[in-house]
Amino acid sequence: MKIVVNTRALMPNKLDGIGWFTFQTLKRITQNNPEHEFIFLFDRPFSKEFIFSKNVKGIVLFPPARHPFLYVIYYQWSVRNILKKIKPDVFLAPDGLVALGSKTKQLAVVHDINFLHYPKDLGYFYSKYYSYFVPKFIQEAKRVATVSEFSKQDICKSYQVNPNKIDVVFNGINEGYKPLLEETKQLVRDQYANSKPYFIFVGSLSPRKNLIRLVQAFTKFKKESQSDFQLVLVGSSFWGEKELDDALKNSPYFSEIHIVGRLAQENLELVMGSAFALAFVSYFEGFGIPLIEAMQCDIPVLCSNTSCMPEIAENAALYVDPFDVSSIATGMKQLYDSPKLVGELIENGRQQRQKFSWDLTSNNLWNSILKTISEN
Repeated sequence: MKIVVNTRALMPNKLDGIGWFTFQTLKRITQNNPEHEFIFLFDRPFSKEFIFSKNVKGIVLFPPARHPFLYVIYYQWSVRNILKKIKPDVFLAPDGLVALGSKTKQLAVVHDINFLHYPKDLGYFYSKYYSYFVPKFIQEAKRVATVSEFSKQDICKSYQVNPNKIDVVFNGINEGYKPLLEETKQLVRDQYANSKPYFIFVGSLSPRKNLIRLVQAFTKFKKESQSDFQLVLVGSSFWGEKELDDALKNSPYFSEIHIVGRLAQENLELVMGSAFALAFVSYFEGFGIPLIEAMQCDIPVLCSNTSCMPEIAENAALYVDPFDVSSIATGMKQLYDSPKLVGELIENGRQQRQKFSWDLTSNNLWNSILKTISEN
């Protein structure tokens, strides 16, 4: 078989959620299926680290697709033309963006449809692009994969899609996340958190991550607990960051809140593994990879009671209302006050994390690819 994959999300040292999904699944799929030919489509010169095996060939298409206007040209002209030329058995789109009008069978991985529910959380042009095109992509694709049962039901309900068209393919956990020795944790606290215990958030600093309320809740927690705990925010900047800056400046504990930006993967694993707890209170997620990464590190999870998070974390998290600052602060205080609760969440996390692995993810995605090819 000849399989073409959009690998635009594969950028050295800049992998995000979709990037890691693409990297971890395609590495396994290409190496486990050496009899098949894979053609990766990039929108800029690519690193050889992403050519996982001898059956992979990389092609650079023009233009670099880093803006909605360029997305249209890239997918609806460059990708469609290369598919017409190559005539593959299937086109896999790990970012959910397919080529309209192509005769090639296409599998779109739609991670979530947050843009439909919270359009203001994206920049204007991005919101308009996704709102207009994604319903068309879902209709055009022969099959759709998504990363949680919640996202599947959301797509089906929002766009009147037959559930039989959608496969659930959970995310996995990167290998480097693990419990750390106390000596290592203290070294990390020394570097990132004034040598103190800390709550951690990991993700893009975007509006839907609800960081303004998290900062406000941390401020309330500090006043009530009189603790020396810190808050560490890990992630790249995003549209809407000015409002977060204002919230930080308004907190009397500004010096105890640390924005460390995007970290190299090995540093991220250390910072996650050294935290007191994960505070992940976004109000909408398709999966929420940090939830299971924290579980892998034996770190208790505080997260929202919305969207996919109860499905992914089950009994391995303390749930709060992401729209209620007091609820978030109370959750932080409960973890701070109760070593017993922390221990229970860690133990439950050890059981829950067994349900997720990149091996399982890649197997499920491969099965979805085969279904796409076999359908008339």
